[in-house]
Amino acid sequence: MFENIIKNVTRFISLNEDEEKIFTDYLTLQTFPKKTILLREGEICQFEGFIKTGCVRVYYLDDNGFEVTILFAIEDWWISDIASFQEQKPSKLYIETLEDSEIYMLNPTSKEELLQKIPKFERVFRMLVQRNLFTLQNRLVNTISKAASDRYLEFIKVYPSIPQRVAQYYIASYLGVSKEFVSTIRKRLANKNKE
Repeated sequence: MFENIIKNVTRFISLNEDEEKIFTDYLTLQTFPKKTILLREGEICQFEGFIKTGCVRVYYLDDNGFEVTILFAIEDWWISDIASFQEQKPSKLYIETLEDSEIYMLNPTSKEELLQKIPKFERVFRMLVQRNLFTLQNRLVNTISKAASDRYLEFIKVYPSIPQRVAQYYIASYLGVSKEFVSTIRKRLANKNKE
């Protein structure tokens, strides 16, 4: 039942059987239907979650009320609003399931108790924050420096399964382009692959 999350964590630290049991005892597996809002702007994020199955996106509303997707998360990814969770301050983000999803959840209390009982988990969460920072920095550089078509190619490298799993307008909102542009570039790539 916990195989994927144990495998994810043990990329950073080793755990004996007792430590695995302590860790998994703190996890709560929750099931969410597609289109469930896990976090709304103004709420305080009360979870760090590991996606067992499903697809989730993180987005915000711009000044015109348009949704801007900043991140997709699929199986074996962690999801949260780290700033809101750590500081216990209102979020500026929304987190929504795009598919029926099963997510292992830690709340602030369970995470703190876990860190006290197994201090080496600090490394796990530090590495996750570093990975998240790298992903966001890379996204920022691509948005500023690359043409839209190159951003799409980079996107499908990072998220190869997402184009088959989510609506084009979510991808468009991530790339900062119209859904028509996404449709056009997908057709162009499909035709190129046929040649």
